[in-house]
Amino acid sequence: MPAVTIYTTPICPYCTMAKRLLTSKAVPFKEIDVSRDGNARAALVAKSGGRQTVPQIWIGERHVGGCDDLYALDRGGELDALLGSLRY
Repeated sequence: MPAVTIYTTPICPYCTMAKRLLTSKAVPFKEIDVSRDGNARAALVAKSGGRQTVPQIWIGERHVGGCDDLYALDRGGELDALLGSLRY
């Protein structure tokens, strides 16, 4: 089962919005706070191909992007299909 991972900071409103959407769909996710962890921030930048903004979201191995990208997938009907394999 692919996992959802979201890199965040505590003061980011877009992080809050992305987490709210995932929570509304009853999707568990692993949150990695990069605000005070230089190693986690470096891992984010490396994993995302240089992106430094948060949130950055992965569904399994697929890099979804940020909050706007997550909501665009939802509006387009693609998010539920991606998340479908996460539900029991």
